[in-house]
Amino acid sequence: MELPELTQGKILSRYKRFFADVKVSGLGTVTAHCPNTGTMKSCWKPDAPVELSYSSNPKRKLAWTLERIDMGSGWIGVNTGRVNAIIAEGIEKGLIPQLSGYQDITREPRSNLDEFPRSRLDLKLACPNAPDAYIEVKNATYLHENWVEFPDAVTARGRKHIDVLRALVAEGYRAVLVFAINRPEGIGFRPARQVDSDYADGLDQAIENGVEVLVVRLQHTVSGITVRSSARYPYL
Repeated sequence: MELPELTQGKILSRYKRFFADVKVSGLGTVTAHCPNTGTMKSCWKPDAPVELSYSSNPKRKLAWTLERIDMGSGWIGVNTGRVNAIIAEGIEKGLIPQLSGYQDITREPRSNLDEFPRSRLDLKLACPNAPDAYIEVKNATYLHENWVEFPDAVTARGRKHIDVLRALVAEGYRAVLVFAINRPEGIGFRPARQVDSDYADGLDQAIENGVEVLVVRLQHTVSGITVRSSARYPYL
């Protein structure tokens, strides 16, 4: 996935969840939209190098968007809005062999479950000779004890997604939870049990009930992000 034209800067602060002040050479300090609902633990510190994208859309309140941050080992993708498209592109290009063979990809499908009538997941895959596959994608960027973990804060919404995936398996669908490792460090992935034990327990139960868990490592290039590798959880 090619990113828009990127502008380099240094992050000064992140506040009110969705705002980041960034020092840009020649422009001074600009306020950028931070499209990340997590705490961004281990993902930023004052004066860390960042890259921003710019939009000339007059309807936007903030023209700049925070795309990625370098904590010393390479880029960390903090724009969670990009990750679903990267995973979809990886599926289309055959870079995630565990999800190969599907011909149609639908974005943000409804689960159509009586128990969760309004729930949406990130992707739905379809082909003539196999059950539809529903996919939920999580951007994993929290580095703890040299492991990349998820979540970085208690997430009732994330636990609900797990419950929806379990219910889909019970209905005969294929249900897949994808953790996208969006930073270069870490020996592998694991749930952040010390952050949200309910989520970690729910993940264990979902696996026992047939939910598939994939770990996909992303790779940043000078101008974009792509899928580098994928494996079934546990990822070692």
